[in-house]
Amino acid sequence: MLAFLGFATIVVFLLLIMTKRLSVMTALVLIPIAFGLIAGFSLKELGEMMLTGIKQVAPTGILLTFAVLYFATMLDTGLFDPVIALIVRSVKGDPLKVIMGTAILTMIVHLDGDGTATFMIVLSAFLPIYKKLKINRLILSCIVALSVGPMHLVPWSGTSARAISTLKSDAVHIFNPNIPAIIGGILWVLFVAYILGKKERTRLGVIDLSYHHTENLSADEKILRRPNLIWFNALITIGLIIGLMKGFIPAPVLFIVASMLALIVNYPKLAEQQKVMRGHGMNIFLVSSMIFAAGIFSGILTGSKMIDAMATELVSLIPEHHANLLPVLTAITSLPASMLFTPDAYYFGVVPILSQTATQFNMDALEIGRAALLGQMTVGFPISPLTASTFLLVGLSEVDLGEHQRFTFKWAWGTTIVMTIIALLTGSIHI
Repeated sequence: MLAFLGFATIVVFLLLIMTKRLSVMTALVLIPIAFGLIAGFSLKELGEMMLTGIKQVAPTGILLTFAVLYFATMLDTGLFDPVIALIVRSVKGDPLKVIMGTAILTMIVHLDGDGTATFMIVLSAFLPIYKKLKINRLILSCIVALSVGPMHLVPWSGTSARAISTLKSDAVHIFNPNIPAIIGGILWVLFVAYILGKKERTRLGVIDLSYHHTENLSADEKILRRPNLIWFNALITIGLIIGLMKGFIPAPVLFIVASMLALIVNYPKLAEQQKVMRGHGMNIFLVSSMIFAAGIFSGILTGSKMIDAMATELVSLIPEHHANLLPVLTAITSLPASMLFTPDAYYFGVVPILSQTATQFNMDALEIGRAALLGQMTVGFPISPLTASTFLLVGLSEVDLGEHQRFTFKWAWGTTIVMTIIALLTGSIHI
């Protein structure tokens, strides 16, 4: 019963947001509460689950609140204007080059395995360009989401670390066999970027344009520009990124301090600070509030044991005479599983059950880990409503979550299918 209600919760949630019957925020809160009540839990019990979920996402919510404020402030100061101007000049108004460049830059930036930092850096640089050239912003969120996917299999990403620790293995046995599949995934993403770029070039044409830092800016926006402080802003941003990668201090604290420094140095007058915060307040609220709403969603699914029941039910559906297909089935379903399970629930709940089942049928349990990583919260995390960074991606891209999921899902699943085929051909997983 719990498994059925868990699947029903997620299916109803996805249907309602994709058909725009409910906003994402209201669906994240009301749908799990409704199904929790149907499951027989009291409001008090559900309240405790929700509070637990909120506490778990609180550091991420704080991080994203001040991260959005920081990068919004940097955009207002004009820090990224020279970079944007250079990119616009380089692509010469060609949407195909812009979209291909988005994919390549995202892959390079995501070598650190941190989705949040990648989204903030890439989207801050490219969103003004997509707006200027009138390129569909769903393509921006799609290509950035696809590009982080294969790169997220690196052994230092949180997802890979979970798989490695669960299976008590190491990067040599989990990551190395998947390298050919990762390369295949990268090539697939570049192919998709080329296809979407060609369509936008056909729709928009190649625009002959020049770019000036203050072009099309309102009077208020021009007042907020700080060209004389560009070196300070560049240095503090570089220091921030290094601090994120090295983990000197907790990331939420790092962004709180950095955003306050950025505000006080660039805008010492209180009225100017208030203007910046008012200008970006709605975007900051939407991103941060989504995180806490998502905490309620995952809190109820986890606290009610719906996720545990779903995991057990999925494993029980595999017939014994088809047990040899277990790694392939794990790989193919790994991306959709990102819509159902948090990374902790999947890698600490589902993967141990699947790997134990594989061992009983004389299969290598490590194949389950390698198969799972081909999609579950790697390719899948930028479209999942269960990860905080997804809301940062759609928030900074200025697109709707449901539309982003509809647009991106087939291409993302294509990445997993391509990587699965290559994994089979190269022996990372077997039939």
